[in-house]
Parts: sequence; structure tokens; C-alpha cells
Amino acid sequence: MVARGFQFDFFNSKCSSCAGHSHLFILGLILVYYTTASSHVHAFSVSCKSKKILSDYQHCQLQPDGVHDLNCFGKYIDRGLKTCVWRPGNHTSKKTYTLIIQQHSQCKAYKNISTLSESVAVFAKQNMTAEVFEKSESRNCTKAVFRASPNSILRCGPPDKVSFSRQFGKLSVTVSWQEDDQKVIEFYSVRYKAVGSLLWSEHPVQSQNAGRCTVKNLNSSLVYSVQIQCVSNEKCSQCPWSQTYTVPSELTTQPVDVSLTDTDIGEKIGKRLLSLNWKLSAVGLYDGFSVTVGKTSGERPCERMNTAQPEIRLILSYSSYHLNISAVNNASTSPALSLTIPQREDIPSIEDGKMNITVHSNTSFTVSWKDDLIKTYVCYCVEWRKNGHKTNYKSFYQNEKNNRTLSLIGEPLEPYERYSITLHTRPEKETCNMKYINNSESTYGRTQFYFIEGSPVSAPTNISTYNVTLDSAGLQWLSIPEDDLRGFLLGYIIHYVEYDQRGTSTEKHVTVDPKFDTYELGDLKEDAAYQVQISGFTKAGAGVRSTPYVFKTNQQGYFDVNRAGLISIFVVAAVVLIFGSPIIKRAKVILWPSIPNPENSNAMQKIERPCEMELLESISALKVVEWDTNSLQIVEKEAVLTSMLPLHHNSEDEGDSPETTGNWIQRDSEDATGDSLPHDTSDTFSNVEQTNFQSSTIAFSSGYTTMEMFQQVRPQANTAITPAMESDPEDTHEAVVKSGLAYVRQFSTSPILGSEEMTMIS
Repeated sequence: MVARGFQFDFFNSKCSSCAGHSHLFILGLILVYYTTASSHVHAFSVSCKSKKILSDYQHCQLQPDGVHDLNCFGKYIDRGLKTCVWRPGNHTSKKTYTLIIQQHSQCKAYKNISTLSESVAVFAKQNMTAEVFEKSESRNCTKAVFRASPNSILRCGPPDKVSFSRQFGKLSVTVSWQEDDQKVIEFYSVRYKAVGSLLWSEHPVQSQNAGRCTVKNLNSSLVYSVQIQCVSNEKCSQCPWSQTYTVPSELTTQPVDVSLTDTDIGEKIGKRLLSLNWKLSAVGLYDGFSVTVGKTSGERPCERMNTAQPEIRLILSYSSYHLNISAVNNASTSPALSLTIPQREDIPSIEDGKMNITVHSNTSFTVSWKDDLIKTYVCYCVEWRKNGHKTNYKSFYQNEKNNRTLSLIGEPLEPYERYSITLHTRPEKETCNMKYINNSESTYGRTQFYFIEGSPVSAPTNISTYNVTLDSAGLQWLSIPEDDLRGFLLGYIIHYVEYDQRGTSTEKHVTVDPKFDTYELGDLKEDAAYQVQISGFTKAGAGVRSTPYVFKTNQQGYFDVNRAGLISIFVVAAVVLIFGSPIIKRAKVILWPSIPNPENSNAMQKIERPCEMELLESISALKVVEWDTNSLQIVEKEAVLTSMLPLHHNSEDEGDSPETTGNWIQRDSEDATGDSLPHDTSDTFSNVEQTNFQSSTIAFSSGYTTMEMFQQVRPQANTAITPAMESDPEDTHEAVVKSGLAYVRQFSTSPILGSEEMTMIS
């Protein structure tokens, strides 16, 4: 009993404890309920079956500037839940909304709504009427009404994400929908118009599926506005148009004028800095540029980088790379500009022994390197190729020794083909595949190797001689092409023999370093013909010989003849230079005489003497009355002529004989008698001239004898002056003026020689 009593008491105590806890739990629930209710005090729903709630809003009216565009819709997966949205009235005062949903079996009112949407629960199979009431402090209540069947207001869209791509006049549209819509949307439509146009396309373009649609026959240079909507079905009864997307014009031109600068980086051995700049004619149509860089060997990855400016800088190894540069905007990518960056050749190679290749078979070789690289690097890559072929590659991990034997999986090595091989180091510590291109691997070294070497299949060409002497001759030739060597060229062999029809001479050989393509043969015989052939040799032996070339050394006589000829040419040239100028001048004087300069004539020299100047001054003071230019009459005082007479007996040169001179003057006088002056002394002058000129002997010393003749014949004219002239000083003065001016005028206007109209009377 005691034990039972104890158990009972214990049970009662436990029940009382549980009852206390239950009361606390209920109290907590009530507190949470009221807290939650207070947080939603601005929007709550109540039943509106009683007429009282509806009567509170009977005075609200439909107004154009009040609340409007009420619309309710839902999703197919939850057809009992709808969302109603509306637009507010035009007034700006504080507004609250009440939404009432009426169906056959229910009426619910959602009060104190401050937003422009509200989610409501409805019966899917009953028609519904929704009314929204807007109350404000500044105006009366307005309302908007919506009626529909819940199954007819299943909305899909708008799209979640949209992307565009333009190329060759086509627009590709890619759409992704929200998760609920993705399950029920089968197709969608696209309508478009050029920016600035008022009308959309007449017929929207329907997609091939729910994700992609292609619009064709667009103008590549135009910017378009695009809208998207799903195609309605039983699960998507409402498909509104999406927002308007702007699609930029198509990029149709590729970048041009690429400039590439390749410079070394001092602190980064085995890397180079590449600076690229380019241009694009479609200024303002692009958002930036896309640059894709990859190795020509095909090793992944192919890294893509974006830049806003038409330039980029890359830090790459000495390997060869492919680059593609395109302009981009949010709808198109321009045609790519492709270029290849060749591998750098000026790097340490086999000459300093940094790398060595040991070939085991056509599918296996060992690469070894000099430096203890495993202290810094464990990831490597080898690239090899034969000339003019694609580069092969293989990356590997090595942390124990400075060599690695590689087994080839692809194309086997070919005999007699030269291969170039490059070793790169990579900073990775685990997997040695390249992670990225820019500023990644470094080039350690490069060398060349053959799987099997052979002898050259061709010989040097264009053999010729120079500086041939009595006992030596220089040889020069063109090297053997690399493709014909079939091995590493170790040198040239010159085969030469004295040319003898009987063939009894012994052939000699000379070996020349492969770096040279000239050689001077010595110890040759004078005036002897030699036949020369040249061949190259490799590790496998000597190759084919060149076509025989024959030359002949000089002889002593031949040299003397040449020397004598050179001396003769030198002497003739010196004589021409020394005596050529005077001879040419003399021949010019004889063959092409120059016209004499009147200033250098004897007459012009004599006129500068004091007597002639005095005479000219006296003549210039005379007055010209009238004269006949066909004759010359001179009347002068004897004193003047006598004073001038001694000046005209100094002519000692005899240019013409007395007979010739007299006849010439006589003919001139006869021509002058045709016209006579109006004075009575004209006959007397004619007689005096004929008498005195026939008996006189006059010589003229210069080519220009006009003034000189006038001065020399004037003394004879003095003796013919009559006393009647002396008696009349005025007539004499006029005559002198007439004769002097007539003389000067005749000889200033008439030809000097050879004219029939020239009259010389002095």
C-alpha cells in the first residue's frame, strides 16, 4: 500500500506538472497569434455574406480618373490561388484599397490594402467577380470591376531571361521561362519593329519550340524593338506581351590594321610581352571586343578575354599561337580577325647544350635538359614538329630527374626529316595540363633532331670564280636546301683536278666548314684549266656532287697585256683631260664662230678719245632741218676738218685693195645721185666724191668699219669743200647736221654687209 500510495502521488504530481506546461504552451500560441495578426493589421480578410459590408461601398462609382485596370490571374499548377492587380487613380493623396471577391459559395473582403496587388483564394470551378475600392482623403470612393472564370485566367509569362543574336540578316531569340511556366509553355511569338516606327510587324513570328525563335529578312544596319509572348493553350489562357527589348544593329565588319609588338620581359626569362592594337570602322556600334587565344598545337584551353578598348597585352611563351579578334555588342559578334603569332626563334638551343634528344625508335625519344629544373618546376610540356607540318605536344610530370622518355601515340617519326622540339615549364604543382594561356608557361629551350639521318640528295649550285690569279682562284656557291640535306650538314667537300683530256691528273679534295659558302683555292698552276665539283656531307656521308665547273688560271703574258692596256687607257684619259678643253674651244671658234660684240670693235674704242668726243658734242648741238636718207652730203668748215685730219692717217691695216674700195664708194655715190638735195652744191659734192675716192687708198682694220670709214674718208671730203660753202656759215652748219644725222641714221637702220641699199659717202 505504501508503495502504491507513493506511486499514485508521483503520478498525480506528474499530471499536475504537465497541466501547468500545457497552459503555458496555449498562452504562447495565443501570444504568437496576436503578434502575427497585429503585423498584418493593414490587410486582412473577412466574410462579406452579410449585406452590411457590401452596403458600405454602394456609393463608390466607376470613374475614368479613379482606380482602374483591375485584372486577376493565376498559374496552372495552383488554380485555387489568384493574384489581382490594379492601377491607382490620378489623385496623389494617401489611398487605401478594399478588394471583394464574390463567388456562388463565398464572399470575401480584403481590407486596408496599401499596395496595388493582392493574392486571393477562389474556387476554380465557380465564376468570380472581383471589385476593388479606392478611398482617399481628398475625393469620393471609386471602384473597378473584374469578372471571369478561374479556369480562363491562367497566365504564363513574361520570360525570365531573353538573349539575342544577329547574323546575316537573321535574329535568333533565346528565351528561358520561370519554372512554373516552363512546364506548360510550348511555343512563343515574337513581334518587332524598327526603332522609331509606330507599327509592329504585321504577323508575329512563332518559335520552333519553347526556347528558340528565328526572325529572318531583317536589315542588318537597323536597330529593332522586340516583344515576346507565349502562345496560349488550355494551361496558359493568358499570354501578355513582355516588356520591349532593344536589339542593336548587326556588326558586319571585322577589325583591321592590327599592329603587333613583340618585346622581351627582363625579369621573366622565356616569356615575351605581346602588345596588339587594331581599328574598327563601325564606331559606336560595339560594346567591346572579344579576343580568343589558343596554341597552334591545339592544346587546350582556348582562352577568351574581353576588352572595352581596341588593344590588349598578353604575356606568352615563345610558342606559336592563334588569335581571333571580334567586336561584340549584346546582339551580334563581328567577323573575326584571325592571325598567327609565330614562335620565337632567337632562344638558346643546341649550341649551348641546354637540351638534348635521344631517339630510340620512330615512336619513342628521350628529352634531357641541363639545369636542375626540378627544384622549381614539376610540370613540363614538349612540342615538336617537322618543317611545314602541324605541331604535336605532350605534357608530363617530373620531379626526380632531368629527363623524360616520351612514347608517341599519334604520328610516328619519319626518317630523313628534321624535327624542331621545344621544352616549356609550367607553374602548376599537380595536374600539368595548361590551366590558362596568358602569363602561364615559360619556354626553356629549343633544339632539332632527326630520327634517321641520310646523305644530301642535292649539291651546291651556281658555282663561280672570282679573283683568279696565276696560281689561285676564289670559289663561291649557293648552299644546299634544308629539305635536301636529310641530316645535319657537317661541311662541304671541294673536288678539283687539273683539266686534262687524257684524264691522268690526280683529283684533290678540300673540306670547308658548313658556315661558309666561299673558298680560295691555292697552289694552282699558271695558265692551267681546272675542273671543280662540290658536295655536302652529313653524319651519314657525302652527298651527290655538283655539275662540273671549269676555270683557268692566268698566265704571265696575259697579265702584261692587261697591264699595258690599262696604262694606255690611263694615258689617253690624262691627255684628254689636259688638252681637251683648248682643242674643243678652238674647234668651236672655227666651226661655230660667235657674233662679234660691237663694244669690242675698233670704232667704239676710238670714239672714247677726246677728239671724237669733241666732235660728237659739236654735232649734237646742231639743228636738224631736213635731209634725204638716200644720199649723204657733208659740208664742214675746213678748219674743223683740218683739225681732225691727223687723226685719220693712223690706219695701217689694209682690208681691201684700192680698186675694190674705190669701186664700192663709187657705186654708193652713183646710188646717191638718184636723189639730190635742194641745195645748189649737190653736183659739186658728187664730183668731188668721185674724183677723190677713186684716187685714194683706204684700209679698214676691223669688222665694224662704219665709224672708222667715216673718219678716214673725211679728210678727202675736206678738200672738196667750195669757197661758197665757207662764205655761208649757217648753210654749212645745216649741211653738217644733215650729213651727220643722215649718216648715223643710214648705218643704224641698214644691214652692215650685203645690202644693196647701204650707201657709204663720207
